[in-house]
Amino acid sequence: MSSIRFSAPCHFGLEKVLRFEVTRIGGEDISVSDGRVNWSGDLSTLARANIGLSVAERVQIVLAEYKASTFEELFEGMYNAPLEQFIGREDAFPVKGHSVNSQLSSIPACQKILKKAAVKRLQRAYQTEGFLPETGSVHQLQFTILKNQVCLYLDTSGEGLHKRGYRRNANLAPIRETLAAGILDLGRMRSNTKICDPFCGSGTFLIEAARRACKIAPGLDRRFQAEQWDSIPAQVWRDARAEALDRVDKNVAFEGFGSDCDPAAVRLTMENAKKAGVAELLHVEVRDIADFKPIPDTVVFCNPPYGERMLEQNDARKVYRTMGKVLSEPAYIICGDSEFEQYYGKKADKRRKLYNGMISCQLYCYYES
Repeated sequence: MSSIRFSAPCHFGLEKVLRFEVTRIGGEDISVSDGRVNWSGDLSTLARANIGLSVAERVQIVLAEYKASTFEELFEGMYNAPLEQFIGREDAFPVKGHSVNSQLSSIPACQKILKKAAVKRLQRAYQTEGFLPETGSVHQLQFTILKNQVCLYLDTSGEGLHKRGYRRNANLAPIRETLAAGILDLGRMRSNTKICDPFCGSGTFLIEAARRACKIAPGLDRRFQAEQWDSIPAQVWRDARAEALDRVDKNVAFEGFGSDCDPAAVRLTMENAKKAGVAELLHVEVRDIADFKPIPDTVVFCNPPYGERMLEQNDARKVYRTMGKVLSEPAYIICGDSEFEQYYGKKADKRRKLYNGMISCQLYCYYES
């Protein structure tokens, strides 16, 4: 199979982090746009990307990119895409996607047209005019239409890559694993960095940091949709996993210190850490932020409460005031309150705009004084 074009969406603001990771797994001809990185590679690159990328939300194969302002143009683009390279005669190929600021604005209509085109293409490829059973492995076709520019993708990941496999349960306001990994990278976290999270919740910052320190690939403990495809030899996945296992090194100087005012959160953090294989590197206790004591030589990474309603926001801002009095630096704090610095009592040395889910946030970076 010739060179394949891949694409991975990510949180806005983490594109440079993802670009570096794509370079590290052997991606070539890399291009970056808002919330997305594209590159070229082969099947081994596909497996390494799913297993090894820490901030990508999923890995997609780029099937086609073209302009379409009519249903006929939309149909032709899918009909000309090389679907049979990946989709077998009996495989399932559902279609989903979205359209923004485009003449083709009806999602159900676009789905219907693209599905019809995919059927016609595969019927031609497999020399049949009959029914395609779609009883085989799932090949999720995805489309985006932005200002009449269509991108057709084939998803290889299945569940989003933020689902590492260790966090079966989460507290009410978790931070995604992919976002936490990106923030750790922006904070220049290394294998000998000691970190502290005084709002540990379900333990995402601590666990992502520990696994990063031990060079445990983020996707090492889970499976991916494309592993079920006949078009990708199983040896490709075995080789990529073997490479990732060879890199694991738990003989590191890393330590993670966490606390939370909720005993259930502390228990949850340790349960998740055990599933992630890094519990021995973490020290977690029940402690209110008002009783926080700085730990020497640590870097703070945290996601404090934001408060969406007025009463919650007032309570959250009291927490920010307390944080400003007790936290040590350096500190990297992601927060959705635009007035965070005012209540924290100090302007950040640097701010980065990020999104936590649909919430517009800032990463407030406080360097060591």
